Order: sequence, then C-alpha cells, then structure tokens
Amino acid sequence: MSDNEQQVPLPDLERCAGMQTAEDSGALAAGDPDSINRGAADLEAVFDVPVHVSAVLGRARMEVGELLKLGPGAVLELDRKVGEAIDIYVNNRLVARGEVVLVEDKLGVTMTEIIKADRN
Repeated sequence: MSDNEQQVPLPDLERCAGMQTAEDSGALAAGDPDSINRGAADLEAVFDVPVHVSAVLGRARMEVGELLKLGPGAVLELDRKVGEAIDIYVNNRLVARGEVVLVEDKLGVTMTEIIKADRN
C-alpha cells in the first residue's frame, strides 16, 4: 500500500458477526486487542475479490410478446408498492433489505435490515 492511499478502518468483526472461536472468546473476554486486529487483518486477503451486488426494486412477469411491445416511456408495473423495502442481493444471495435514497442526483440504497442466513 502506498503512502498516499488511505487505510480503511475495519469493524470489530469478531464481536459483531459471532465468528469467535473457542480460543478467541477467552482472549476477547480478557480484552486482548491483538485478537481483534488479527481477525480483521485476516480478511484483508479478500478485500479485492469482486462480488455482484443487486438492489431489486420489484419484479414483473410477462410474455415475450408483451416485452417486445414495450417502447420508450412504457410503464412496467412491479410487484412492490412505493416506499416498500427493496431486496439487496450479493452473488444472488439475499443479504439485506433497504430503501432507495437520492444522493447528489444519483440513486443509492441504504441497508435497513441485515438478513441472517441459516447455515446447516
């Protein structure tokens, strides 16, 4: 990393995500800051891995013939109401719900709810 690049502070991932091992939980309880830094530093290897993020405003079903008849200015009715939460997917897995925001003439999404997946 060069001197002019800013280093992004990492969250306390071990405490937030419940990813503690039996060894780490004792160190965290004792307040060992090295164990927290080690866990966050371990993730640095995946920081540049690309992921596909989708924010789904709604869905619609139609036949190909109907789709081909759509033109500029056509209105497509979606299955969501105005103000309803949108789904946020990472690599085709639902990870959060959020809402659309406008930031300096650009649309964005804020996450309002994190979806925890059951891993069996």
